[in-house]
Amino acid sequence: MNKIICKNYDEMSNIAADMVISQVRQKPDSVLGLATGSTPIGMYKKLIQMYKAGQADFSQVKTFNLDEYYKIDKDNPQSYNYYMHENFFKHVNINPQNIHIPNGSAENAEEECSNYDKMIEQSGGIDLQVLGIGVNGHIGFNEPATELNSKTHLTRLSIDTIRANARFFDSIDQVPTQAITVGMATILKAKKIILLISGKNKAEIMGKILNGKITTNIPASLLQLHPDTTIIVDEEAAYKLVS
Repeated sequence: MNKIICKNYDEMSNIAADMVISQVRQKPDSVLGLATGSTPIGMYKKLIQMYKAGQADFSQVKTFNLDEYYKIDKDNPQSYNYYMHENFFKHVNINPQNIHIPNGSAENAEEECSNYDKMIEQSGGIDLQVLGIGVNGHIGFNEPATELNSKTHLTRLSIDTIRANARFFDSIDQVPTQAITVGMATILKAKKIILLISGKNKAEIMGKILNGKITTNIPASLLQLHPDTTIIVDEEAAYKLVS
């Protein structure tokens, strides 16, 4: 894996946005895999700025989000569908028909997961996948486990993830305990991957990803198997790294 150590969160966000725009310029109909959470927000803000400055065109781009809470209505302010539209989609010229986010209110979760994988395959796979990471090493909602599901699936969230996401809700009791997430095989099939890591609370897991063994107990460690992964990390998250 390649790594870029940035001075701060803003620099990290700018570099990530530049990589996304570079991909879209090279291939205007790129298929982007997108992430939510607090870490990518700066990247989305920069992409919006570049679009408004006439430096970006998303009209042909297709997007597939990594995950969505289950069950949750898409208009719920805590849903990832709401997050993506508020923080990115409604500010740029992306075709709404090209936006794909797992349906968190689907009656049949298994069918929803199967159809989501098919749509990704029919689009030609992910050209560039943007990832964040949880403090326990999860990517998407692929939680640490003795075995990982390779395909899009319904998963139960770990207590660490529930606690980490509770800051977005009025109380921890409101945090959904399940989610639909793209599986590790689909993530690893992406042609390019960028992993964004920010903050001191991610420093320990950052070190384990780069210096530790590949293990399903740290799902992000599987990115070591990918031929074109770039970690973009701020100094706070990188301070424990062994050179």
